[in-house]
Amino acid sequence: MPTLTWSDDLLLGVAAMDATHVEFVELLAHTEAASDAALLDRWRRLIAHTQCHFDSEDSYMAATRFAASNCHTTQHRMVLEVMRQGLSMGERGELAPIRQMARELATWFIHHAQSMDAALAAHLTNVGFDPATGQVAHPAALPEEAIQGCGSAPCTPGDADAAANDRLAERADAA
Repeated sequence: MPTLTWSDDLLLGVAAMDATHVEFVELLAHTEAASDAALLDRWRRLIAHTQCHFDSEDSYMAATRFAASNCHTTQHRMVLEVMRQGLSMGERGELAPIRQMARELATWFIHHAQSMDAALAAHLTNVGFDPATGQVAHPAALPEEAIQGCGSAPCTPGDADAAANDRLAERADAA
């Protein structure tokens, strides 16, 4: 039985993201269920899908004023790097790390989807972003400064400090 099965609890309300997430969950389940002989092929397919999945989300962020170094994009890069390291191990005949990574990806994905992706989906909805065209229907809703964090809240102490400084500056300007 797969570690993760699709649930409507994972729906974000952005059809393109939801469809990609359904595919990810299905591919992950197929990877977990794979025989040793099929595991590397399934893992490669999961990596290819995940690369496209993350590239899409990263392009949505870039189009709606996220900084290139935001923590959401950084997490995407780190997850793909670990997945590729697993592939290298698998190509040397070490399949157990891939199986462990697949189980851990299921746990990671739930948290990622319900936090970072949910914040991104809310942001995209707020600005009226259309993933199919890349158009923003409500450009006035775009932030003036590039988003450094995950989309809804600061992710690191540095982000928190920057956000606090921004709030102080806004108050000073209003006074």
